[in-house]
Amino acid sequence: MEKSDLLHQLRIDRSEPERGSHGRAWLIGIAIAILLIAAAAGGWWFLRGAQAVEVETVVAAAPPTSGGASLAVLQATGYVTARREATVSAQITGTLTQVLIEEGERVEKGQIIALLDDTAQKAMLAQAQAGVRASRAQLVQIQAQLAQSQRDVKRAEELVGRHLVSQQAVEVARTQVATQLAQVDAQRKQVEVAQAGVDGAQVQLDYCTVRAPFSGVVIAKAAQVGEIISPLSAGGGFTRTGVGTIVDMDSLEIEVDVNEAYINRVVANQPIEAVLDAYPDWKIPGHVIAIIPTADRGKATVKVRVAFDQKDARIVPDMGVRVSFLEDKRSADAKPAPPPKGVLVPGDAIVQRDGRSVVFVVEGDKARQRAVTPGQTYAEQRLVEGISIGAQVVRSPVAELADGSRVEKKK
Repeated sequence: MEKSDLLHQLRIDRSEPERGSHGRAWLIGIAIAILLIAAAAGGWWFLRGAQAVEVETVVAAAPPTSGGASLAVLQATGYVTARREATVSAQITGTLTQVLIEEGERVEKGQIIALLDDTAQKAMLAQAQAGVRASRAQLVQIQAQLAQSQRDVKRAEELVGRHLVSQQAVEVARTQVATQLAQVDAQRKQVEVAQAGVDGAQVQLDYCTVRAPFSGVVIAKAAQVGEIISPLSAGGGFTRTGVGTIVDMDSLEIEVDVNEAYINRVVANQPIEAVLDAYPDWKIPGHVIAIIPTADRGKATVKVRVAFDQKDARIVPDMGVRVSFLEDKRSADAKPAPPPKGVLVPGDAIVQRDGRSVVFVVEGDKARQRAVTPGQTYAEQRLVEGISIGAQVVRSPVAELADGSRVEKKK
């Protein structure tokens, strides 16, 4: 073997190591990419867990108790209504010249609330009054003629006794008196007809003055000066049918729809406790006026009328109200019923998780999932067991809310 061949065998081949180092660099790049993706995912989960969920909370309240007096046997919702409410209109068609009411004003029975253009009605009244004067003048004329005819009869009767006039002349004079008596009676009837015309014209003139039919408060002003008003809505959309709406605030009551399955719990004169949606802390006593003897086929409910035992200016028509029907007071020697177990929470606070009924209770800045046992329903609230009174319960929890999630209360 030649020396050059030996030297060639001893030479280090650097091509294989270069290929091996290239493969290792590719594997290292893949590993770094995986680590970066894992770090990004971990950061996303960390930030997601750190981000607070905004929630609305309510306080779990104690259930209603008898307090030695009355228990709520049923709850229902309804609205405040007025038994006396009227949209006041004129009895004739005319143009408004004055509107003397505004929303929120109190009016008394008989008070003028609007005036119509009365030019035509005044002219008709003046014409009718002139007709009465003419009829009376004609009556006076006929009465004067009658008086003269009566004197003529008297003289003729005296002359016929002395044979100065014939009996026929006396009879003619008497016939004239009878005829004029009939004319006087007819003219008196004409005067009455003319006076009736005056009365009718006066009524038409009075119709131009719109008055309040009862005392109350104006809740709507429906027309303005210059608009045409008519009880018959003549003229289509260019004619108003009313001046304004008046409500007798002393006639306010409550109408509630009670499910027909529970109507047996309601009786006439039963005590109630009403809570307006606008004033949730104000409990108003009342009683059942009547149960309307018909059912709503579509809603399967029966309408119940409820009266307020206390009147207040804060109570206005169409307010939402929650009514608790109370049982009669127990006798002094009867034992009060034990209070229901559990606490009251809004019905929408109860959700299903893994086939169980749960609520979320806020502790600090965390939401803790608590399994509960739902019970009786009180209007929009539900009696549940599993949490304590005063617990901060999340209302309408979102699907992303989980046990241990950070939360932030809505302001």
